[in-house]
Amino acid sequence: MNIHPYTWIITIMVLTGVLVFDAVIMGRRPHVPTTRECVKFLGVFVGAALLFGLGIWFFSGGRYAQEFYAGWLTEYSLSMDNLFIFLIIMEKQRVPRELQQFALMVGIMIGLILRGIFIGVGAVLIQQLAWIFFIFGFYLLYTAWGVLKDFRTGADEDEHAGEGRVMAWIKAHTPTTNTWEGDRIIVRHDGRVRFTLIFFTILTLGSTDLMFALDSIPAIFGLTNEAFIVFTANVFALMGLRQLYFLLGDLLEKLYYLPVGLFVLLGYIGAKLVLHAMNHYGYDQRLGLVGTLLTLVVAALAVLLCWGAARLALRLLGRGRGEAGLGHLGRVLTWLVCGALALGLAVLGAMQVLRWMDGLGGRAKLSFSGEIPTMVSLGVIVVTLGTTAAVSILKSKRDLAKVVANLD
Repeated sequence: MNIHPYTWIITIMVLTGVLVFDAVIMGRRPHVPTTRECVKFLGVFVGAALLFGLGIWFFSGGRYAQEFYAGWLTEYSLSMDNLFIFLIIMEKQRVPRELQQFALMVGIMIGLILRGIFIGVGAVLIQQLAWIFFIFGFYLLYTAWGVLKDFRTGADEDEHAGEGRVMAWIKAHTPTTNTWEGDRIIVRHDGRVRFTLIFFTILTLGSTDLMFALDSIPAIFGLTNEAFIVFTANVFALMGLRQLYFLLGDLLEKLYYLPVGLFVLLGYIGAKLVLHAMNHYGYDQRLGLVGTLLTLVVAALAVLLCWGAARLALRLLGRGRGEAGLGHLGRVLTWLVCGALALGLAVLGAMQVLRWMDGLGGRAKLSFSGEIPTMVSLGVIVVTLGTTAAVSILKSKRDLAKVVANLD
């Protein structure tokens, strides 16, 4: 996909113009948007994304259009989960309802700028260092496991939201009014320039969105190598995020099985990235289907072994004085050592499997190419999201029926 610099410039200018227009309209009339208003704007943004995908299809072909739609849907689904954190941030910082729209708009714009930088760096790394796909892939698999673990244990989202240490330090060392001054970020009090509370909310939302990008951007790079598609998919997904926040609100809690759907998506894309990297170096063809599966099993066993060793080491070293007695540096060093050990065992195991497979014939190891067609990925994404939504709706109806039955 050859993107002319003029295409980049025009696309960025048009998308920036849409965001600025939206900001000007909102700035003239700060308010809590109605359901009708949210649906109208969401319809416009979704329609624009669909038309943009058709434009890519017309000018560059169906493959790239499918990659855009797959990336856009993936980013949208991950953004839905992010809204939970945004809701908690607003609640913890007690942001007035009428100021939440402004805070979201500016925070999302900051997130878009940071994501643009992240995408540029990621594109350069991918072009120069193909092995980075291994890191992206295993990171997404780790993230997928974390999402499922939190869902099964019922981990509280409050633990991952609000003010972290960095934000608390910034707030402690920044002159502030400790008051809400409408949508004013900076005011002058007693001859000194001070920041209002809305500034820290915006900073928290923007930095939080960047943390979410650590998952979503590698996930989209797992569906396409084109930085243009990754960037536009992110922009179109975030365009309607503000309206989606007010439209769904408490309804987000009804998407009970959304984490399960995200686990499937992140797990699938993580595996796809690993297979893509193996295909780039020809490992999938040398290993075959049997060798590839055996290599993944060996890698998983190495990670589990070293994870258990790390937990045991922390328990033994902290005995008698508590794990906290080790200090943060001690725990980090323990995990780094065990992580390096896991990586070494996984590499040694993979090399041994590769030697075994090189000695076998094609029939014994079953010919296998790790590249997965984009249409298959798009189908997996659509089916996963559709199934997640349908099952969540059925659960909500069953829960409501139980409540009604108990009232009767």
